[in-house]
Amino acid sequence: MIALGIHGGCGVMARTELSDAQWAAARADLIEALRAGWRVLQTGGSAVAAVEAAVVVMEESPHFNAGYGAALNIDGVAALDASIMDGASLGAGAVSAVSRARNPVKLARALMEGKGTVMLTGPAADAYAEAHGLEVVAPSFFVTDRQRQALVRMKHLERTGTPATEGEKHGTVGAVALDRDGHLAAATSTGGYTNKPAGRVGDTPIIGAGTYARDGTCAVSGTGAGEYFIRHVVGHEIASRMAYLGEDLATAAHKVVMEDLHRHGIGAGIVAIDGQGRLVVPYNTDGMYRGWVTTEGVVHVATHDKVFVVETL
Repeated sequence: MIALGIHGGCGVMARTELSDAQWAAARADLIEALRAGWRVLQTGGSAVAAVEAAVVVMEESPHFNAGYGAALNIDGVAALDASIMDGASLGAGAVSAVSRARNPVKLARALMEGKGTVMLTGPAADAYAEAHGLEVVAPSFFVTDRQRQALVRMKHLERTGTPATEGEKHGTVGAVALDRDGHLAAATSTGGYTNKPAGRVGDTPIIGAGTYARDGTCAVSGTGAGEYFIRHVVGHEIASRMAYLGEDLATAAHKVVMEDLHRHGIGAGIVAIDGQGRLVVPYNTDGMYRGWVTTEGVVHVATHDKVFVVETL
């Protein structure tokens, strides 16, 4: 039995802010991410390899806030965070404030497989990527015109005291998977939020907060206001409710996302999977880029409330 779920962030634009063609292009990249992860699982690959493959596709897409096209900080730099976790061993790797590693999720996995340090930050993380043969690029590689314009808008909103929309605040990508051996894994990658302070690190690279996986319970990847995900230790909290209270995944995820986080008035969403391949994608915003492949191989993608059934793999 295999299954896969992804998200592309709950900071989704209002339906009217993008053309039908732009929404279709974003959904196409969600589908490609699902196909990439599913190919790994279908050929007997690990859940870890599957979530990495899915996240890499979204890091390469300009439609999501991770890797190429990520949000820019106050200095106009893409400072990238990522992590990955293996539910079988509880092995984990995380990186923050990366500015040269082309695919931060690959760097997180390389760090995990080094079986030593769990987390590296800034230039040291980029140096690790280069030393271990991963592709590095100039920091300007990640910067797109869309994100330059978003930074200008956000600075204007800050000056005028105008609240930002969920789409302007944040975004993240992530994946969870169950492989044929019954192992779970999760991975998450982000640029944080537009105009974030230099040096700010959110929940994405914090194991147990934005990313968590434990065989026998669940794998979780989150998106939203990272400071609250850290305070509530969201991924671990969902797993703990399942382990200690006997709640199923849907109940535990709903409690954390729709009650614990929602009462703070912050946007939040997750994709999560349990050991039987059951997937949940709760979110409390207008929409969330998301997709999943069921244990029967049926591909679903969505941005707002309408779910598209795409194909059977």
